[in-house]
Amino acid sequence: MNLTKEKRLEMYSQMLKIRRFEEKVDEFFKANLMWGTCHLCIGEEATAVGAIATLNKDDYITSTHRGHGHCIAKGASLDKMMAELLGKETGYCRGRGGSMHIADVESGNLGANGVVGGGIPIAVGAALSSKMKKDGKVTLCFFGDGASNNGTFHESINLAAVWKLPVVFVVENNLYGMSVPFRKACSAENIADRAKGYSIPGYIVDGNDVEAVFETVNKAVQDARNGKGPSLVECKTYRWKGHSKSDNNVYRTREEIKAWMEKCPIKRYKEKLIAEGIATEEELKQIEDDVEKEIAKAEEFAKNSPEPKVEDVMDGIYA
Repeated sequence: MNLTKEKRLEMYSQMLKIRRFEEKVDEFFKANLMWGTCHLCIGEEATAVGAIATLNKDDYITSTHRGHGHCIAKGASLDKMMAELLGKETGYCRGRGGSMHIADVESGNLGANGVVGGGIPIAVGAALSSKMKKDGKVTLCFFGDGASNNGTFHESINLAAVWKLPVVFVVENNLYGMSVPFRKACSAENIADRAKGYSIPGYIVDGNDVEAVFETVNKAVQDARNGKGPSLVECKTYRWKGHSKSDNNVYRTREEIKAWMEKCPIKRYKEKLIAEGIATEEELKQIEDDVEKEIAKAEEFAKNSPEPKVEDVMDGIYA
């Protein structure tokens, strides 16, 4: 899969879309327009976009509690996402699920997951179904560094390796599992090193370089599609915001956060596109304006959508 100009500009647009969506969600929280909790992926946009850009439209992904970026990159409706976050009837879960329960099976998104590591065995199940049906689909499984210490991680990768399933495990290592530094929670220097224990390829990539992520994940996806089995890709990245809205960031320094903000994946890619003559300032400004309009439209849709009715509260509950 080649990175054409059109593909590159689409990746830039997607990263911007995720960033602006997350910033708007942050605004909603501060204005007390949202309830529950929320986990923002600001700073991690390149990993979601670069990885998902390697997929076909009907391929699958499984997401995490920090999954807005995955949903958007896989083609989710910003209108429905925004409405869900505001608890509106027009949201993906009719306002009942919130941030961590967005799924869009039609676009291949098998769902965000509030359980740490909960999406990993689901991804293996999806990949098993693809192998049994011989439908040629690949499943991309996202999880964080914290989930890599869970039993579901090891059990799932082992089974996928034994059966050579078409699944790619993408770990977003943002250095912290909630407030616990990765270096204090894992004896291995790199999560990708664990791939050796299951005799599958392990790759390490700069998670803030969207094209590097694309190239690395694309190789793993093509291998999976060609029957070579799973791979483990570790994307080194960083979340600018706290773990969730209640995180006061007392476990890391302002200097560390600032240093990573200077590695902004969007700013970095914009400079690259201009420097390599892929796009002009004017072309990128038009993309930025279009994204702003799309976010504003989603906000208006969500705010003007109806609240769920109390008498319908039992809808969708099974006994």
